[in-house]
Amino acid sequence: MIASDPRTPLNKAFIGIAGLIGAGKTTLATSLGEHLSLPVHFEPVIDNEYLADFYRDTARYAFAMQIYLLNRRFQQHQEIIWRGTGGVQDRTIYEDAIFAKTLRDLGQLDERDYQTYVSLFRNMSNFMCRPNLIVYLDVKPTKSLERVHTRNRGVESGLTLAYLERLYGNYEEFIGEISRTIPVLRVEWNEFWETEKLADSISKAYTQHSFIRELTERV
Repeated sequence: MIASDPRTPLNKAFIGIAGLIGAGKTTLATSLGEHLSLPVHFEPVIDNEYLADFYRDTARYAFAMQIYLLNRRFQQHQEIIWRGTGGVQDRTIYEDAIFAKTLRDLGQLDERDYQTYVSLFRNMSNFMCRPNLIVYLDVKPTKSLERVHTRNRGVESGLTLAYLERLYGNYEEFIGEISRTIPVLRVEWNEFWETEKLADSISKAYTQHSFIRELTERV
């Protein structure tokens, strides 16, 4: 196992797991953390005090929800850096901007609020060290919606395919942009991989120091 080899390039690495709602980020983050002996930092869901209100009245709570998530994610991000032990983060702080943009596109976030959010994020980003690697789980919107229904979180029952398709399009744009500054590993994730094999593939790809590599075969 990779975790047993202290020479692995992912020792003390900061790895972000990115992807659509229901992609399987939490499951993979947990498994990778175990295999690489890295602490895992989960997305705030159970203790998210805005979540139910956001899904009940999205337009009203969109801005508050985005600010809440930005604050929590920034806290996680900085904690990983300050501890110096590396970590796996279940959704990165950079992805929150994708959701804010999607809400703006769909008319559920006021343009003024969106610009305030973007300005705040840019100011905060001046104090952030970048992750060593982002693993993007490429899951198509139809598969994402299927997995959302399977896990059956009541607050997510109103999610639509149209929303996920718009979100996916913004994710694709985001991946192209973020890969200019942070190495991105795109993993075809409509079918799950065995974690140990994926961890090994991630480690090998990371040593090549290239931007946007793709893993499409479970070798």
